[in-house]
Amino acid sequence: MASSAPMPKRDPKPDKTQSETSPPRAVEPRGARRKRETRERLLRAAFELIAERGADAVAINEITEAADVGFGSFYNHFESKDAIHTAVLRMVFDGFGSALDELSASIEDPAEKVSVATRHAIATATREPLWGQLLLREWYRPETFPSGLGPRLLRDIIAGVAGKRFKVADPLVALVLAGGTVVAAVGLQLAVGGLGSKLVDQAGLSGVDIDRRVASTLLQALGIKQAEAETIAGRALPILHWTPNFSTSESS
Repeated sequence: MASSAPMPKRDPKPDKTQSETSPPRAVEPRGARRKRETRERLLRAAFELIAERGADAVAINEITEAADVGFGSFYNHFESKDAIHTAVLRMVFDGFGSALDELSASIEDPAEKVSVATRHAIATATREPLWGQLLLREWYRPETFPSGLGPRLLRDIIAGVAGKRFKVADPLVALVLAGGTVVAAVGLQLAVGGLGSKLVDQAGLSGVDIDRRVASTLLQALGIKQAEAETIAGRALPILHWTPNFSTSESS
């Protein structure tokens, strides 16, 4: 009896690729992309000019010239110089503050939070001099205080007092002390090209590890004993992955 012919093999259905199973990514329209890129150039130019010279010394036409943008195009993005000034402050200092929050989310001790925030503020100003210059010029403004370092220090000082970690009678004055000390350290770094300059050398002082020393001194002012303050401030500093960023792709 003749054997039946073998059934032809069917090719298995090919697996769907990720591009076939995932929804297509939205393509940003050319007009929207150009508008976003123009806004980003204006913000970066304003940041650099205001950091270098102060907002009062910068005109709108100087911002548009530095950004290589037509003067009239400025008003498609901002109502006034005050508007772009405020936008720069919020983006720059909110970005730094958000990065600090992410970095310190797993830290429970308010003393260590204060140390990390203080040291990173000084380190960031040294690494990003324009950011440091902007901090010096703008830290006292009402638009600046609700963002960046200030509210983080106040939050951690209040938590430290509530938990009896810190011994201060007035948390608000403690914030003034902490913020002023950080800004002064940043200013000296930028003004004399580093704390190892002739000014400090002539006084017989050392500019080594200034971020650690400032953090230790602040902790002692908050009631932490010297030995423990130095231990906390001397711990390895977690890396802060942040630089000034003016991308508006998520908000535009």
